[in-house]
Amino acid sequence: MAKATKPKRPTRDEFELEELGNQLVEAKEDKDVRVLTICGEAEKVRGRISVLDSRTRLVHVEDNGYIRKIPFLDIMRVSYS
Repeated sequence: MAKATKPKRPTRDEFELEELGNQLVEAKEDKDVRVLTICGEAEKVRGRISVLDSRTRLVHVEDNGYIRKIPFLDIMRVSYS
């Protein structure tokens, strides 16, 4: 039986990852609604960044009381709604 594979995320350099991290920190501090583009997902995630967990490398996105935890490296882009 073939194992279902998730598409591989593209490699990014340190500068791109640092810029993405800065955008996420700014979004958390501003408490604004942002739209996240996630690698391997057709739909974009919309919500407020509530927690940036450096230990687990998860970004907690809250929308209408529902919290979704997204791995930092799976986030491709952060934009305004």
